[in-house]
Amino acid sequence: MVTGGAGYIGSHTIRQLQRSGYSVVVVDNLSRGYRAALPEGITFYHTDIGDTQRIQEICSQEQVDAVIHFAALIEVGISQKEPFSFYENNVKQTLGLLAGMRRSGVRRMIFSSTAAVYGVTEPKALREESPKAPASVYGRSKYMIEQILSDLSMVGELDVIALRYFNAAGADVSGDIGESHRPETHLVPLILQVALGQRPSISVFGNDYPTPDGTCIRDYIHVTDLAEAHVMALRYLEQGGASDAFNVGSGCGYSVQEVIACCREVTGHPIPTHHAPRRDGDVPVLLADTQRIQQALRWLPQYNLRQIVETAWHWHSRHPHGFPLP
Repeated sequence: MVTGGAGYIGSHTIRQLQRSGYSVVVVDNLSRGYRAALPEGITFYHTDIGDTQRIQEICSQEQVDAVIHFAALIEVGISQKEPFSFYENNVKQTLGLLAGMRRSGVRRMIFSSTAAVYGVTEPKALREESPKAPASVYGRSKYMIEQILSDLSMVGELDVIALRYFNAAGADVSGDIGESHRPETHLVPLILQVALGQRPSISVFGNDYPTPDGTCIRDYIHVTDLAEAHVMALRYLEQGGASDAFNVGSGCGYSVQEVIACCREVTGHPIPTHHAPRRDGDVPVLLADTQRIQQALRWLPQYNLRQIVETAWHWHSRHPHGFPLP
């Protein structure tokens, strides 16, 4: 069962699960996701994950033996203004989901976590053991869930892998599904909106960081590589692997200017920029150390930055306004 399966990462993970031979059931309330992102004929339940009774019924009826849990609010800025809604949605709803799983005997979960659990860090690659100091309500809500899942695992009630994402980007090579957020806040689609004529220029927040070109460096991971990490994590648990948490990134850093330059090459558009003040909380460098996931799951990313941008452009140029609103 995939919760939040109609969202960006969820819909790509469903593709990978089906390619790997899994039967998939989707639970989504469509508050952020799109029915059009799901494959035709897939079993879909339009409901809240916090409805414990309904989750129990679905798990029993569909003979669910594992849950991949994506459903959550993710907008960092909004989380700072509306903390209650984030804790209610991300933490309380997850408890409802877990209660339904317990009642129906489902013991495996892959949890969609985030690099935001680390907070402001030193300019070096983050290891899973790095200090946890989430700088946002969003990050704290995800870390709270990690701690709940860890406690349940410790007493033998749940086998769980938490995957801490870095910057997901790109789209399925088919061009049929991709990133479609309203409002959009991620760098690659915002840059491509300039190439599509939907905005006049791209803002570069800060050009005086201690990096080679003065702009922030981030770790970008293709959404299909990220989706494949979920499939491999599921197999790992099925084979008796122990509960754990893994970083999921490319391990390579690209500056904002480098990403813009790559988008210019792929689209052939000049993509004008303008400088804006630094944003609160932005650190100069944010990179993943991925040694543990490589060793435990034998997972390696297959896409580089150029391929991330090419697949994103393939999607956005064919669907300039994303999925249609329901």
